[in-house]
Amino acid sequence: MLIAIPNVFDAEQTKQIRAALDAADWVDGKVTAGHQSALTKRNSQIPETSPVARQVGEVILRTLGTNNLFRSAALPIKVFPPLFNRYEGGQDFGTHVDNAIRSHGATGQSIRTDLSCTLFFSDPDEYDGGELRIQDTYGEQSVKLPAGHMILYPSTSLHYVTPVTRGARVSSFFWLQSMIRSDEQRRILFDLDQSIQVLAVKDAGAAEVVKLTGIYHNLLRQWAEM
Repeated sequence: MLIAIPNVFDAEQTKQIRAALDAADWVDGKVTAGHQSALTKRNSQIPETSPVARQVGEVILRTLGTNNLFRSAALPIKVFPPLFNRYEGGQDFGTHVDNAIRSHGATGQSIRTDLSCTLFFSDPDEYDGGELRIQDTYGEQSVKLPAGHMILYPSTSLHYVTPVTRGARVSSFFWLQSMIRSDEQRRILFDLDQSIQVLAVKDAGAAEVVKLTGIYHNLLRQWAEM
């Protein structure tokens, strides 16, 4: 499933992060590409070891740690330290699938990539092109979100970024390992959790809410990998 996480950062926070990223040193994006991806990847990245990447990445992870929609959709157990890329001057990224296992050079952390995340730091009117195209069970989806918003999608999906022909597309990208390996099971739990939250607003102590909450946790207990 594709889930948009709106307003991860507000306008002022986004502006401050974008300024820090723009001032950082950038290198060829192929430094983190796998063999197949390197053949079609044309962009710039901030090195994993950059102090800016580490500092902004920590801010992103702290913020997402308190984002209820993100936690409900992802059920994260491990999150890869965020990376940062920029597309401009016709740069793009051809069709590819993300590596199943990612290892972070600076920390040595390895995770199974269940979900991929793109957090935008450029508004759509700042650049032409640069759509993230994701192929899923409902056909190809085109994603171009406002700055400060994020898209979450299965890492098993074929996807690509169209050429940026004007301006610059700046974003953070990273992966996570979920407690729930199956995308289908995550969808069931997400839909159930969202329904419980809506019902709880009306009457948190209702017998139906308590029963559904129990069903949610029993499914999570049955399916979770820790």
